[in-house]
Amino acid sequence: MHDPDPPFRPVGRRKGYLPLEDLGLIGDGATTALVGLDGSIPWMCLPRFDDDPVFCALLDHARGGHFTLTPEDLTEARQRYEPDTGVLTTELRGTTGLVRITDALVVRSGADLTDDVPADRAQLVRRAVVVNGHVRLRMELEPRGGGRARSLFSGVEVRPSRRPDLRLHLRSNRPLDGPHGTYDLRQGEHLDLVLSWGRFHRHHRFDAEAMLSATADAWRRWMRHFTYDGPQEPLVRRAAVTLKLCDDWTNGSLVAAATSSLPAPIGGIRNWDYRYAWIRDAAFAVFALRRIGFANEADAFLGWVLDAFEYSGHPRIMYALDGSPVPDEMEDAELEGYQRSAPVRWGNGAADQRQHDIYGEILDCADQWLLSGGDVRPPLWASLARLADTAQQAWRQPDQGIWEVRNEGRVFTYSAGMCQVALDRAATIGERLGLPGNVAGWRASAEELRGIILERAWDEKARTLSAHLDGGGALDASLLALPLRQVVPADHPRMVATAAAVAERLSAGDGLLYRYLHEESPDGLAGDEGAFVLCSFWLVDNLIGQGRIDEAEELYGSLCARASPLGLLSEQIDPSTGAFMGNFPQAFSHIGITASGVNLARAKAGVTA
Repeated sequence: MHDPDPPFRPVGRRKGYLPLEDLGLIGDGATTALVGLDGSIPWMCLPRFDDDPVFCALLDHARGGHFTLTPEDLTEARQRYEPDTGVLTTELRGTTGLVRITDALVVRSGADLTDDVPADRAQLVRRAVVVNGHVRLRMELEPRGGGRARSLFSGVEVRPSRRPDLRLHLRSNRPLDGPHGTYDLRQGEHLDLVLSWGRFHRHHRFDAEAMLSATADAWRRWMRHFTYDGPQEPLVRRAAVTLKLCDDWTNGSLVAAATSSLPAPIGGIRNWDYRYAWIRDAAFAVFALRRIGFANEADAFLGWVLDAFEYSGHPRIMYALDGSPVPDEMEDAELEGYQRSAPVRWGNGAADQRQHDIYGEILDCADQWLLSGGDVRPPLWASLARLADTAQQAWRQPDQGIWEVRNEGRVFTYSAGMCQVALDRAATIGERLGLPGNVAGWRASAEELRGIILERAWDEKARTLSAHLDGGGALDASLLALPLRQVVPADHPRMVATAAAVAERLSAGDGLLYRYLHEESPDGLAGDEGAFVLCSFWLVDNLIGQGRIDEAEELYGSLCARASPLGLLSEQIDPSTGAFMGNFPQAFSHIGITASGVNLARAKAGVTA
């Protein structure tokens, strides 16, 4: 549970790894890092989110590399964020004293985080202050594969063996003999470390405290735009910061998660690289962020979607953060995987899948872009119109669906629903702006397709819409998203029955939901998985749409209580233990916190539109 002032707790590991709940996220709009409850940094990709990790002990605790600062006799610890910021403090207690470490990927002094421009300094700051007693601190900077170190520029330069293109430069307020060292500190004394990988500020003033303060100030200025007033407000505030940490401030894109290959479940093979931008994630994020005051980020996401689509010339389900193609998927045999869950993968093989929901995602983004004051030039409109024409036929063909199954696919109801969204939004744009195209045909096809979904996907015996358009009664939690995309009203009798069926048959217990049942809907992969967090937030939204506000609020509260003490959520949860599974932190889960909170607040206030 999110706790701004958590108690100390023992630091434990499973098979040599910290639980995901014991990791905090920091970032600067160019990359992120995970900071452990034990003072380690077991994950950081440089110089950008989707570059090779320099530290990835998260995926191999012995060989992955890390940047650790911790007491030699650590007994317990706690973590918390500086309020409304991406600055993280970790308090670590040893047998003789207590030390507070403050970590941040720092931003430029005076930076305006609402601007869609770089703000990073390419610097990680770690500041350790002894709160009481005395502490012997151990410092280790070990990139993956090792590196060559030498004294340089009033510090230590480290050249990672696997990254000859990268120069790491470590400076300190205390003498450095190399990338490893121990420091005896007493109450009030401090150790400052600054790790750089861009321009080295050899003759600049060394002031770690000032950089941390400027970074916290920049975050707090950004959070002044926060307008949410509803249930679980402290957690929604933290979700907003987490989504901003997943935002590429240079390009306006959004990483699905900060990590790659965290398994769901432990020991399984469902290990994927999520450090890329999915169009559907951006579409959901826009809705959530605009409604809590962050219109600039919403517009940046929309602009990025349209830029990426126009640049690529054809729709892709995901892109690299700069809009280029996602790298081919490859397995890294050198790393054992989190808790020995191989394989570790880089790149993503789903990038070239056929997923028909993409037509609706892009056209929905275009509609939101125009409603926010943007414009669409004739060449882009011509491409968007072709997408609508394609959607008129595509829904009849099998695809891999929203969950990116790795088999021949089926005709998924959700995919057909998003083709309906494509037709509806294209018709709406054409009608509103008087643009050329088959506007009347799109409108007629949209209405016809809505009826087809309600009839063909309905299984009378099972009393539910089915995962596939040919009926059959198999369930898929993506059906809960149909009302969110305005395909079927949440209070339509068949949608009400479907939500009830999903809540019962896909239940993982205590409000958690599986995406689908593998025995009913094989996906081409071995093994099962955990409960998918976002699906439960979709159920909250359906209950709200049915007018069942008290039930929705109870479910929403139970889901929010599953966040870590830092207010973070993973992609999935192990229903048997409550442990986090899958990539972490997952943007989709924090979008769910935000969007469902907004919907609940509006419903409680009697707002219907």
